[in-house]
Formats: sequence, structure tokens, C-alpha cells
Amino acid sequence: MRKKKPFLAIVLTGFLLAGGYFVAQEYGLFDPASGAAQPPKLAEGIDDGDGQAGGELEGDVPGAGNSNTGGGISVPDPDGGSDNKSTDKPAETNKPKPTSTTTPGTGNTPGASGEEGISRGENGDIAVIAEPHSATALVNPFNKLPEDYEPDDLVYPDVKFIFSEKVEKRMLRKEAAEALEKLFAGAEEDGIYLAGVSAYRSHATQTKLFDRYVKRDGYEKARTYSALPGTSEHETGLAVDLSGSDGSCAAADCFGDTKEAAWLAKHASEYGFIIRYPKGKDEITGYQYEPWHLRYVGAELAGELASSGMTLEEYYNAVPVTQ
Repeated sequence: MRKKKPFLAIVLTGFLLAGGYFVAQEYGLFDPASGAAQPPKLAEGIDDGDGQAGGELEGDVPGAGNSNTGGGISVPDPDGGSDNKSTDKPAETNKPKPTSTTTPGTGNTPGASGEEGISRGENGDIAVIAEPHSATALVNPFNKLPEDYEPDDLVYPDVKFIFSEKVEKRMLRKEAAEALEKLFAGAEEDGIYLAGVSAYRSHATQTKLFDRYVKRDGYEKARTYSALPGTSEHETGLAVDLSGSDGSCAAADCFGDTKEAAWLAKHASEYGFIIRYPKGKDEITGYQYEPWHLRYVGAELAGELASSGMTLEEYYNAVPVTQ
């Protein structure tokens, strides 16, 4: 009997090790390919069709192979963090508060020495835009729309989109919608056929979108590619993402190499639109190059920006201060 005890101990030890291995595999604590211990995997966020394929991205998702995600701008957090419910966000004590002393600029009277009330991000200040209905209002990470802002003149522009449903993201404010119709007609005269990808996005939708990215990738990662609620131009009803008529390269880096993108870069300003996030200006705008993202500002300002090569931030002397 004495000789059988070591054998029995070995058998029992083997059972225990095998059981532990299968438990680790079951709960994602062990990667059999590498032999390394792994943390439990988080569940992937549910995609309700408002992701990149649906055109719900503004600065929203960096294109494949492009590592440029904001050029080092430190983007401040919104007041109290009420728009971001995920537990992945930084602690409240680390978040700068929006300024309560700044009177946001109207976006109607440019000034060489800077616009009173437009935030450049000093001390993490965020200005709430006083006149969000202005077609030339500056909306960026440091200048946000009021939380209760909702355009009252939204319509469906009579142009092609890559989807058929009449939903929120197909709408634009009336003035911008009429200008977009003229832009599409002008493009077709030149043999260029476009399609809308995403236009208006309500504050509630932007909040839902951002929160989903936070749950999927964590707060800090989400901040590198998705606009905080209130700071997305899509909430103005003046911004629209475009693609070619077949929808290829929608909201993706490859759109920049298409004839449609080249036409827009040359002619969009003639219809009151600007390429809001131009190439080489990511440290100024806070977003990577987005040749598909058009912002309506009116023909006069669009022409001036196109001829000068300036962004809205440069025009208003509101280039953000890097933190």
C-alpha cells in the first residue's frame, strides 16, 4: 500500500491542474495560443447601425492606417460629466469645468485679435455658444452647443443618401439643405455623382453614440475619435458627410483619393460649404483630415476660408491652446 500513495497523489494533482486549465479557458483568463494569462474580455458594444457604415462618425473614427487622432490637443471634459455615464471615464476631480464667465462669440463678426467669448481651451475652459442658430458659429471641443439646442428648421434635402429611410441623420437645416441640393446638381453637371452618408445628429443621439464607444473602448480612447456631446458639428444641422454615389469609402480615409473628394475640395465653397477638417490642420481643429465632412457656413465666409486656406479656428483667432 505504501508504494501506491505516490501514484495516487500524482493522479490527483493531474486532475486538479486539468480542472484549473479548463476553468481559466472558460473565463478568458488564459490564452492557449500564447500561453499567457489574459484579463477577462469586455463585451463588445452593440452596433445599432449608427456606426461607420451608417455614417455616424465625425472625427468619429480614424480611418484605417491613419494614426493621427487629434494632433496632441488636450480636449476638456463637459460640465459635471452628465453626458458620459460610463464608469470608464476619469474621476470627476480630474475634469476641468466649463467656464461660467465667458460670453461665447456669435460667429458673425471676425476679429484679427480674437473673438470675445470664444474659448481657446485655456485652463480647459469650454464656452457655451450664445447664438447656436448662427450659420457661422464655431463648434469644436472648446465651444459647445447648449444642451437643449435643437434646430427648428430641419428638412429633408432632395438628394441621394446611401440609405433609403427618412430618419434623423438625413436631415439638415433648411438653408444648408437648399445649398446641398445645388451642390449635388453642380457636381452632376461635371460628371460627379455624390451621396449623403450622415447629416443631422441630435444631442441625445450623440450622447448615445459616445457612451457606446466609451463602453467599448474606454473613456480616454473614445475621446481620441468621437466628439463629446455638444461639440459635434452634426448637432448643428449644418454638417453633412458625403461619399460617392455607390457609398464606397464612406467616412473612410480612402475617400480622400477619389474624384468626388477632389471635386468637393475645389468647388464646395461655391455653394457655401467648407471642408471643415482639412489636411495638415489636425492640431488646430482637433480632428484628423476628413475630406468627407462638409460644414455649411454660407457663401461669403466659405469663399474667404477657401481663398485663405484658414480653418474656422484660425479665422476667429481661436486656435486651441495645447495642454
